[in-house]
Amino acid sequence: MSRIKYLGCDDADIDIFESQYPVPEGVCYNSYLLEGERLAVLDTVDPRRSEEWLDKLKLALNGRKPDYLVVHHMEPDHSGSIRKFMDKYPKTIIACSAMAQKYMLQFNEGLKAEFEILQEGSHLDFGGGVTLDFVTAPMVHWPEVMMSYYAGEKTLFAADGFGKFGVYDAEPENWVRDARRYYFNICGKYGANVAAVLKKASGLDIARICPLHGPVLDGEKMAAALGYYTKWSAYEPEAPDAVLVAYASIHGNTGRAARRMAEILKKKGASEVVTIDLSRTDVSYAVSEAFRVGKVVVAAATYDAGLFPPMHNFLYKLSIKGYQKRRFGLIENGTWAPAAAKIMRGQLEGMKNIEIVEPVVTLRSAMQKADEEKLIALAEAIVK
Repeated sequence: MSRIKYLGCDDADIDIFESQYPVPEGVCYNSYLLEGERLAVLDTVDPRRSEEWLDKLKLALNGRKPDYLVVHHMEPDHSGSIRKFMDKYPKTIIACSAMAQKYMLQFNEGLKAEFEILQEGSHLDFGGGVTLDFVTAPMVHWPEVMMSYYAGEKTLFAADGFGKFGVYDAEPENWVRDARRYYFNICGKYGANVAAVLKKASGLDIARICPLHGPVLDGEKMAAALGYYTKWSAYEPEAPDAVLVAYASIHGNTGRAARRMAEILKKKGASEVVTIDLSRTDVSYAVSEAFRVGKVVVAAATYDAGLFPPMHNFLYKLSIKGYQKRRFGLIENGTWAPAAAKIMRGQLEGMKNIEIVEPVVTLRSAMQKADEEKLIALAEAIVK
């Protein structure tokens, strides 16, 4: 019989996560109860679901009192119910890193609690053979983060690692799609830190991963998730020969050229071509696709002697997420003074190991017959 009880809550009402990521299928906030001779609650939930979570916890406790609250991560979607929890269970010891304690008091002025400070290698024994061993996971993706391991059930409590968008049961077959968008938009900058934690975890006998968002992973799903995280943390594309054509078009002419480019790429043998209109698709989806593929063609209009903002935002987002190791083709459009390619090149050259493929294609207002050959030349160079 498992000593772990799931206390998570779905939030199907939320439309924007962290005030920037659309979540049409909602999100879930995970929390767990670990039952030894003493009881440990592992993390709380977002304030949006505090009352529901406290009711679930009360039922799980069945008249008992928790001895510990273990805080792996202080981001408010996981720590936002700490004060309400402590109001109900004031004698509970809070176990967390020293930095988590600091942040907790910043978020909860005047909070009174007994703390047990954890560090790399800390060990908590709850009696009855139930223990937790802790590893630090700094900057995955906050500096105070810790993960813990319950050897009795070979379970890793992974904080924000291995999370995904969507409520707990939303389209489980699409774990990788939603986990990829979650990872690269939230944790993508910190690939080296993620790799370091994966190296630590490789020394543990793990049969189950319990994240703070998304489903519990075990068996083949866990093995697949570890494989994806290994690739993602190394910034390696899942589909090296696939091409993303991302465009930012004001009046439609740049978009028509980009869609024609996609057709040519397919004819020239690209294994997969994905087209995204950056003016009509949230940038988080474009970022996710850009990390998935090995090659990208960006097409943008010149705007105010600069770059049309949807493209600027896309490339900026890639840069702050540590984007690297990809090949790019550039298409620009301008009626009297094309400038988009120069600016896109400048943004890309600020990223690591980005190859810009020639020729750069310049359009004047709308695609002409002569431009077809330029697109073909670029497509051939990208595919090769």
